[in-house]
Amino acid sequence: MHTAKEIMTREIISVEPEMEVIELANLLWEKRISGVPVVDRSGKLLGVVTESDLIDQSKNVHMPKVMTILDSMIFLENPNKLDQEIKKMTGTKVKDIYSEKIVTVNEDTPMSEIATIMADRSLHTLPVVKDDKLIGVIGKADIIRNLYRSS
Repeated sequence: MHTAKEIMTREIISVEPEMEVIELANLLWEKRISGVPVVDRSGKLLGVVTESDLIDQSKNVHMPKVMTILDSMIFLENPNKLDQEIKKMTGTKVKDIYSEKIVTVNEDTPMSEIATIMADRSLHTLPVVKDDKLIGVIGKADIIRNLYRSS
C-alpha cells in the first residue's frame, strides 16, 4: 500500500493570509489546483484555503431560524455562524476565508487512510507534516493519479 510520502506533491504552492482573494482565484485557476496551504511569513502552517472557500463567497446568506416568545428572540441555530458566513462572503483577503481547522497526515500515512479522511471530511487539500513542518500536500488529483499508475 502506498503512503503519503509516495503520492504527495513536494513542490508546495502556499499562500499568506494577506493575499487578495482575486489573486488566490487566479493562482488556483492557473495551477489547476483545488486548494493550498496558508502559511505565515515563517512558513508555519495556519490552515488551508480551497475552491469551496471561494465558492462560498457567491452563495446566498443562510438566515438563522429564530423563535419569538414574549418579545424575546431565541435563536434555534448558532447566531455566530451568520457572522462567520457574512465575513467569509465579504472577505477580500485569504485570512477572511480560509479554514483554520487543519487536518494533516504524516509521511507514513497509508493511502487508504488518506482517502478515507478526505472523503469523510470533504477535504480537497491535505497537508503532509513532519516534525510540525509542512513537507508536502496531497490533493484529490494525487490520489487519482496514483490509482491510475497502479492499474
